[in-house]
Amino acid sequence: MNTLHAPSLYQINTRVWLTDLSRQQGKHATLDDIADAELDRIVEVGFDWVWLLSVWQTGPAAQAISRANPQWRHEFAATLQDLRDEDIGGSGFAIQGYSVHGDLGGTQALARLRQRLRQRGLKLMLDFVPNHMAPDHPWVDEHPDFFIQGSEQDLVREPQNYCRMQTKNGPLILAYGRDPYFDGWPDTLQLNYGNPALQQAMIEELEHIADQCDGVRCDMAMLILPEIFARTWGITTQPFWPAATQRVRERVPGFCFMAEVYWDLEWTLQQQGFDYTYDKRLYDRLRDRHARPVREHLYAGLDFQNKSARFLENHDEPRAAATFPAEVHEAAAIITFLSPGLRFFHQGQFEGRTKRISPHLVRAPEEPVDQRLAQFYERLLTVLRQPAVRDGCWQLLNCRPAWEGNWTNDCFVAFSWTGTDSIRWLVIVNYSDHQSQCCLTMPWDDLAGRSWQLRDRMGTGRYERNGDDLAAQGLYVDLPAWGTHVFELHQN
Repeated sequence: MNTLHAPSLYQINTRVWLTDLSRQQGKHATLDDIADAELDRIVEVGFDWVWLLSVWQTGPAAQAISRANPQWRHEFAATLQDLRDEDIGGSGFAIQGYSVHGDLGGTQALARLRQRLRQRGLKLMLDFVPNHMAPDHPWVDEHPDFFIQGSEQDLVREPQNYCRMQTKNGPLILAYGRDPYFDGWPDTLQLNYGNPALQQAMIEELEHIADQCDGVRCDMAMLILPEIFARTWGITTQPFWPAATQRVRERVPGFCFMAEVYWDLEWTLQQQGFDYTYDKRLYDRLRDRHARPVREHLYAGLDFQNKSARFLENHDEPRAAATFPAEVHEAAAIITFLSPGLRFFHQGQFEGRTKRISPHLVRAPEEPVDQRLAQFYERLLTVLRQPAVRDGCWQLLNCRPAWEGNWTNDCFVAFSWTGTDSIRWLVIVNYSDHQSQCCLTMPWDDLAGRSWQLRDRMGTGRYERNGDDLAAQGLYVDLPAWGTHVFELHQN
């Protein structure tokens, strides 16, 4: 067993947060108006990181596109029934410049907030969007060669992927930012990683960002991998991430990189310098509600798992409370957040919000708190603060048939955590829609000759078990559909 470190991250939609705060305070709120008590609460819950989504400067060009796009407006109206133009700020990923938006208080307000976070031991994560910029970014005039340019034929053939721009250098046909599987994002322009000068400029942007925070979440990080970029644009590029991560860490040792990544490219990006990569595969397998693929996913080496960012929702995914029925939600959360890796939570998740908020919006709908879910997360977060499940040794456990012919052992996902002080935890989940049984092979070789108490820290159950039986036969478990145990073991 290897000792791991499993920190927790809290993603906050900054513009929505400040809109709510403005309404509460009756005045325009900036980052300076976030109360110390709110930061204290984040610390008390047990977070190590705060990711502030969408703090960078956006401009009128992308905002106008967001407000005019009928498909997007339909989505916004589904979120906000009383939608107003002022609710549409434009995408936080259509960046006009890597300076803090004036509406949020500007660069100095962020610096003051970061200092308050540091005083509490909290680290700050911000966005980096490597693939594209806003249509009114200064580089469009100053460095048009930093963007992918098209022809009249491209514009006629693919109007969904190209646009005509009036620039100081005359009219240009430029490509929208996109990935190879979807039409372009019309509020962005695609950067050209085949240009070494662009790569150097983006490293300099990263160095500038690294002076303002402790880590970055890199949007769609796999899009600029040479093989993906060539597939999308037919342009040969040099690898960007190894040089970028090295250069930034030379400037700021220990700076953290987290990648939004899909298409089974997580390991590739980990090898290119990323501390954490999105674990969308685990999320998808949990959403499909079959235990074996989830269990098999956890067979991966701990070097990979320890760098996996595990989540049940984020600003791109549907809300967990809208995706998983209540009992499935709880079972999935226990697997997700008690596994190794970065525990990645999203603002509104604890309260059971069901409306996903587009990153184009600056206001959220009012929703009631799901008290059952809030109480569940309160208990889970208490468990996650325990040293053994943050900095202990993790092991996936074997769930044997409880008797010959009983196949329901295949419905379990179970693992253990062992603290440096020999505190022991068992996490057992029946990830199925029916009652299931198994005999759990115990991971410790010193159980015999003692009596043990198993206290369920997510429930009220307490059980006494003979150590000789646990060592020889394992722990018999019988759980209802989606049932869970999170046992802390104590010697009597």
